[in-house]
Amino acid sequence: MNWLNYLVVFSVLSFFFFGIQCFRSAYMKLEFHRYGLDRYRTTVGVLQLVGAAAQLIGLLYAPLLLIIASLGLAILMFLGFIVRIRIKDNIYQTAPSFLYVLINMYILYSLIADHFVV
Repeated sequence: MNWLNYLVVFSVLSFFFFGIQCFRSAYMKLEFHRYGLDRYRTTVGVLQLVGAAAQLIGLLYAPLLLIIASLGLAILMFLGFIVRIRIKDNIYQTAPSFLYVLINMYILYSLIADHFVV
C-alpha cells in the first residue's frame, strides 16, 4: 500500500467515525448547536458517511468515484473551516477541518495527476 492509499484509508475511517457521531453523539449535537447549524447535523452526517463509502469504493474499484468523493469531502470540510472561523473558534478547534481539506485536496490532485494528465 502506498502513501496515497494510507491517506485515503485515514480519510475513510475518519469520515465514517464522524458521520456516525453526527447521529449518536450528544457532544456533536451540542457542537452543531454552537455552530448555529442544528438542522444540518443529520445532513452533514449523511454526507460524511456517503463520502467515506464512495472513497472506499473508489479506492477499490473506481478512481473517478474516489476523485468525486474527495472533492465533495474537501468542500464539506472547507465549509466547516469557514464555520469555525465565523464563530471565532481557536486554532486548535479550527485546524482539524483545514487538515481534512488538505488531505482530500492532496488525494484529488494526486489522482488527477496520475490518471488524467498525459
